[in-house]
Amino acid sequence: MSTDGVVPAESRLTRKGRATRDRIVTTAAGLMFDHGVAGTSIEDVQAAAGVSSSQIYHYFRDKRALVRAVIICQTDAVLGAQQPLLDRLDSVEALRKWRDLLVGLQRERHYEGGCPIGSLAGELADTDPAARVALAAGFSTWESAIRAGIQAMRDRGELPGEADPERLARALLAALQGGLLLTQVRRDTAGLEAGLDTVIDHIASLAATVSAGTSQHVG
Repeated sequence: MSTDGVVPAESRLTRKGRATRDRIVTTAAGLMFDHGVAGTSIEDVQAAAGVSSSQIYHYFRDKRALVRAVIICQTDAVLGAQQPLLDRLDSVEALRKWRDLLVGLQRERHYEGGCPIGSLAGELADTDPAARVALAAGFSTWESAIRAGIQAMRDRGELPGEADPERLARALLAALQGGLLLTQVRRDTAGLEAGLDTVIDHIASLAATVSAGTSQHVG
């Protein structure tokens, strides 16, 4: 048994075993997104995935282990939906395109569901310490991708040296998460757009000060 409650270790699974495990996790992720973790039982997952109880417990020690696998699955899905833009947020233009993608995705989903990772965090962060750690890791991965782009802008001299990529990336992620929650509740993207635009406009203003300084120096 592995330390995270997954049985057997994923690296030792056969192709068939991996496919079965992936089907269980994907099914559980969909059910938990629609009904919440508390509203999704192992029996629900078993029926929807078309597997036996023994198959589920072959791969997962208990429901909490399955939930941790769902967190990883949802993190991969959320970040994957933002590719390839998420890996190249190294200009104001790229940040605005990423913003447009996020807003567009919410409109396509009819403003329902919010953020799959954020929804899990709201339900689990105070009740499941292991899940909270896994969720924090997912948000850290997301934040790191945003920070890398802003850091690249600063490294190229497009942002002033005092610009803080970590703080700016955290502000963007906070604006995104808050905006997604408002989108879910209000059924419109106004809050999401306002939050992201405010932070991106601030980054653009920082870039403008560098551009203006360079122009004055050349002149």
